Amino acid sequence: MIRRTRGLLLLTVLTVVVALVITFPARIAYHWASPPLVQVSGIQGTVWNGSAREFATNGVYLRDLTWRMRPLQLFVGKAHYDVSGTPVSGFFESEVSVGFGNTLTLTNLSAAVPLQMFASAANIAGLRGNANLQFERLQLTAGRAVAMDGSVDVADLLVPFLGSSSLGGYRVEFFTQNNGIMASVEDTDGVVDLAGSLQLNPDKTYAFLGQVVEKSNTPKSLSNQLRYLPADERGQHELRLEGQY
Repeated sequence: MIRRTRGLLLLTVLTVVVALVITFPARIAYHWASPPLVQVSGIQGTVWNGSAREFATNGVYLRDLTWRMRPLQLFVGKAHYDVSGTPVSGFFESEVSVGFGNTLTLTNLSAAVPLQMFASAANIAGLRGNANLQFERLQLTAGRAVAMDGSVDVADLLVPFLGSSSLGGYRVEFFTQNNGIMASVEDTDGVVDLAGSLQLNPDKTYAFLGQVVEKSNTPKSLSNQLRYLPADERGQHELRLEGQY
């Protein structure tokens, strides 16, 4: 009789614990965690299934954010969510996993967003254009990208320090290697013929090496800037960029 009573008590306690976890308000979880540089408003629902009116971090802004947890992933030590939201224009959809060690992994990411969302992160004031993102995997640890496998297609690129007119369209394909993240860069309908490679290093430095050739529609202001770059006999200008992101 005592064992049966203990069993019923244990079952009751487990039921209460599970009920508390399932119905735990997302608003309280957010205030407890207080993630740095993350602002969320209009939170409704639970940590399992909920929504937020607005989400912003480091210049990235989404509204009408929704999430739904996949509970079976908890058995492998991850909180796995289906997440969607709406930027200023376009859309955002991804599977998001939160793991140990402050690791955030986005898989099957599909989005159409304005480039101005990344102006702060890229440290390019006035960056404009539209980007279509398709990523199999994007993994961040402590806010630093440690894995990127996918592509970004940019249209109507505008970089103020290169000129006041559109630079056209470009494509970047990312892939993860042991020594960091590599990417190939090429123009699709850009005002210059561009082909190059980009490397993102674990110490948050980057290096880009490319070849640039003028086109008939290259703006004169940009042509004047290209003349300061080394060129070979075929008119290919070498472009080298290094820095920290």
